[in-house]
Amino acid sequence: MLIRFTLLLLLVSITAASAQQNKLPIRKTIETSQRSIRHDVPMTNTIRKAFQAGTRDFSGKPGPNYWQLEADYTIQASLDTATQTITGSEKIILHNNSKDDLKTIVLRLDHNLFRPEAQRGASVPAEATDGMVLTSLKVAGQAADLKAAPAMGRPAGNAGNGTAAKVSIFGLTQTVATINLVDPIKAGTTAELEIEWHTKLPGGPNGRGHRMTQRFDSKLFQPTQWYPRLAKYDDLRGWETSPYLGPSEFYNNFGKFDVSITVPGGWIVSGTGVLQNPNEVLTASARQRLSTVLNSDEEVTIVGETEKGPGQATAPGDKLTWHFVADKVNDFAWATARHFVWKATRANIPGKGPVPIHMVYLPERAKLFERAGKITRHALEFYSQLWAPYPFPQLTLQDGPSAGMEYPMVINSNQGAADHETAHQWWPMMLGTNETRYGWMDEGFNQYMNILSAADNQGKPYNLDGLGQSYGRMSGSENEAPMMWSANDAGSGYGFQTYSKAPLMLSMLGGIVGDQAVINAMKKYTAAWAYKHPSPWDYIFFMNNELGQDLEWFWYYWLWTTEAVDGSIKEVKTSGGKTTVKVQQAGQMPSPVVLKVEFEAEGPAIKTLSNAKMIDATTAEVTWPVSVWFDGQRTFDAVMDFGKRKIKKITFDPHGRFPDANAADNVWVQN
Repeated sequence: MLIRFTLLLLLVSITAASAQQNKLPIRKTIETSQRSIRHDVPMTNTIRKAFQAGTRDFSGKPGPNYWQLEADYTIQASLDTATQTITGSEKIILHNNSKDDLKTIVLRLDHNLFRPEAQRGASVPAEATDGMVLTSLKVAGQAADLKAAPAMGRPAGNAGNGTAAKVSIFGLTQTVATINLVDPIKAGTTAELEIEWHTKLPGGPNGRGHRMTQRFDSKLFQPTQWYPRLAKYDDLRGWETSPYLGPSEFYNNFGKFDVSITVPGGWIVSGTGVLQNPNEVLTASARQRLSTVLNSDEEVTIVGETEKGPGQATAPGDKLTWHFVADKVNDFAWATARHFVWKATRANIPGKGPVPIHMVYLPERAKLFERAGKITRHALEFYSQLWAPYPFPQLTLQDGPSAGMEYPMVINSNQGAADHETAHQWWPMMLGTNETRYGWMDEGFNQYMNILSAADNQGKPYNLDGLGQSYGRMSGSENEAPMMWSANDAGSGYGFQTYSKAPLMLSMLGGIVGDQAVINAMKKYTAAWAYKHPSPWDYIFFMNNELGQDLEWFWYYWLWTTEAVDGSIKEVKTSGGKTTVKVQQAGQMPSPVVLKVEFEAEGPAIKTLSNAKMIDATTAEVTWPVSVWFDGQRTFDAVMDFGKRKIKKITFDPHGRFPDANAADNVWVQN
């Protein structure tokens, strides 16, 4: 026994000594001599599930088993301008194209954000209301108990076992409500929901944030998220149950909308889709003017400032019902006013021909729309060339308290945001991205394409230099959420994460593969995912394939981290005609090594290098791939043999594409 105890003590002593020798030294400096470069992107449980099911794969294209739910809406709505209330009834045909039997249905009741007890983010409603009030709900003809208490412990979303005695719903005071079904909706079948409801549109001076104010007193109404909607159900996570908090936007099913809206006579209604009954709601003169819109680029006045009331602004009648139909869209928005001026022009869509652009606005706000038609025309035509032809039959600009918001065929905008909001017709209206989680896939891409459009509109080449580098000044802020953090939970960093960072990312990508290569790849991505629902992984793998290289290291650092490159030139030595530039990268994000080398005007001939291109007679640009950093070293000796022509200046990252907090140390000048 004593021998065993002695051996045990010896073993413990040896193990402790070994552990002592293997301890890593405690860090004492901000900068480190080594870094670990991650080469791949994280594959979360949701994307692994999709890959296993064959709905998505490493091609970045929809997989062989890809599916998506569709939802068709028939809505009858009536606006009471005195009480500022919409009363509606709707039928939703749910097409269960999934492989799952649906035991629950999730509804989005976004107008409940205006209820005092609703969860919300930074947005402030203009006024508190009763929100979205459901008065009747049926599923497949079975009436729901709107007052049933939820079963204990039952989570929202994918809950339910299909054995409830009666259809019930809970969450009616919040922006997400769950219906528990008696009979599951079998895979590959359809089900009909019938809902009756009413909601008041908030107004007043106290709203803060988009969509928080939806009327000007009782003279103009701009309803958005105004009807109960079917939530998105996809192959990644089933029902999308993120609450509507205000700032971040939406994720909807594609389908057909057949919408009838009743308003007082004389009130003009605009909205998503094509007006089906112009003979019933428009005057003969308005119809005649509309018939001329596609003939030229001139603006045509459909209803003028002096044309007011029933019989002049609209057809006669105390009340009129405006009927719109839109197919393959993911939402429906509209606006109405007692006294709208209505003008129209056209855009010529490549490969498609002319489509009308409508503008409705209050007469006193006419100056805000003086250039709106021209800006929108350019945007529609430019983005049609850039990505894909504009897919819808018309576009309408609607005046109102929200002057920067987008819906299919509708932008709540004047000329100020017309280009940006028009661009949203491609994403998320054509490519149905999940804005709730990945806002950068629509707002960020939008900001990028706005840069290209602005340059084209000014008749000059676009310039993305400096954008990627500028991120170095932001990197490291504790307020910045990574782009792959849910936009709904990004807090004070939402604006930068969702809008501003993607153009900087694509600037760096262009610095690696070329800007035109990025644009060409995104054009093909647009075609591959039109009217579908791409995820970030689909975009990543699609771009890798189109650009012909593994860029997962790039996507990882931009999307999952807030790191920078922070490059610099530490030292330059010349010996025997060879110049060695010691480049350092203090940040965690790697980048290729790109050096601009400027020579004296006179001297021996400049030798050619396989990794260099001559910009002009005395300037070369030399590139080493990002893989030079994959061994973990923070310094790299860039050796150049240009011969004996004297070098006067060397610049790391000459185009300003790689995130850097201090670009001043990127330059070496011969003394």
